[in-house]
Amino acid sequence: MLMSVQMMMLNIMERDMNYKEAQLATFRFDKSHGSFFDRGSADSYYHRDRNPHRGGVGGDSGPRIEAVTESEFEAYHAGYDYNEEFGDKKSWD
Repeated sequence: MLMSVQMMMLNIMERDMNYKEAQLATFRFDKSHGSFFDRGSADSYYHRDRNPHRGGVGGDSGPRIEAVTESEFEAYHAGYDYNEEFGDKKSWD
C-alpha cells in the first residue's frame, strides 16, 4: 500500500496529475482537523520538517500521537507531499 501512495505522489509531483486528479487520488485519507493527512499538510505549510503525528493542535484534535502504522505514515506523508505540490506556504512577512 505504501508503494501505491509513493507512486501517486510521484505522479502528482511530476505533474502527471492535475489538481482535480490529485484531489480524487487523496480521497481515501481522513482530512479532518488533526488527522495524519491534515498534520502533514500543516507541517509543510509552516515549513516544518516531517514528523508524522496526529492531534495536538487544540479543539477536538485530541492529544498529539506519533504515527506507528504504515497507513498512518502513508496518510501523513501524502498530506505533506500534497501541500508541497498544490498547497500554500506560510509567509511571516
